[in-house]
Amino acid sequence: MAGRMENRTILVTGSSTGVGESTARLCAAEGARVMVHGRDEARAKQVAAGLGDPAAYVIADLDDPNVGEKLVQATLDHFGALDGIINNAALTTRSTLETTDAAFFDRMLAVNTRAPMLIIRAALPHFRQQHRGVVVNIGSINGLCGQPNLLAYSISKGGLATLSRNLANAHAVEGIRINHINLGWVASPNEIVLKQSEGLPPGWETNVPLEYSPRGSITTPEEAAEHVLFWISDDSAPANGCVYELEQYSFIGRNPPKTA
Repeated sequence: MAGRMENRTILVTGSSTGVGESTARLCAAEGARVMVHGRDEARAKQVAAGLGDPAAYVIADLDDPNVGEKLVQATLDHFGALDGIINNAALTTRSTLETTDAAFFDRMLAVNTRAPMLIIRAALPHFRQQHRGVVVNIGSINGLCGQPNLLAYSISKGGLATLSRNLANAHAVEGIRINHINLGWVASPNEIVLKQSEGLPPGWETNVPLEYSPRGSITTPEEAAEHVLFWISDDSAPANGCVYELEQYSFIGRNPPKTA
């Protein structure tokens, strides 16, 4: 039985760890040819090898103004095709108003907002030629407002959601679909380590207060990947310009319940 991504070529940024890696693995398992992207060559090579032939990898820093052309061309050169893009990579560095200077802010927007735009821009001529293309931009619940210590990150993700809606409207008649997922709290390896460094005990991700997670554990990268696969596959057609929130509570208009 053919997989949901059979004969599709997908570029996944930030796919050497976390949600990106889980998504790359799931896409490959469903029949896709996957271009893995990361900054650590050893890790990206390992992930691509684990996906089996014909997966490949490309190394690039997303704050490079030429990153769009580099990633898209590498995918086309290796596979001769590009059907979908998952813009997953992002910086999550903490910052408040006091700690957000111009250089920090510019890098955050370059990686989290500008790079996805440039990657889509580079792919646009190819998508137009085949009158087909699918993009999933990975945003964050923090793009709705954001935690006080995630100022620059929250702004970058809010901008990414606007980018997703704008481009979906602009290019829908060309057969291009662009949707957006606002991820909630996900137990990625980096998040687990970060929260432990901030004082939470080992295993915290499966023992979360109910006001944050009604089931007592937060979303896993594998669970998030299933949602990404839906939006990058034809299963989500004809939906376009959707901003979809993946969290266990509604974040708009929510009054968090108090637990004992």
